[in-house]
Amino acid sequence: MVDDKKRTDFRQAMEASALAWMFPIALGLGFLWGWGMDKLFGTWPWLTIIFTIFGAAAAFIQLFRVSARSG
Repeated sequence: MVDDKKRTDFRQAMEASALAWMFPIALGLGFLWGWGMDKLFGTWPWLTIIFTIFGAAAAFIQLFRVSARSG
């Protein structure tokens, strides 16, 4: 029983850590992808804005998936 409790606590801590890293990584990747596309096509700042929003949306979708799975 004690091992199961520790394992559950460890898993929850790891999921929280993953969520903490997920937001800045998703936003950063979206920004960098949009920035690169803007440089390529000369559309500054539109693709940067759009892909940053896509990155934020991806982070929130993953947050909802994790919360639904653990809740």
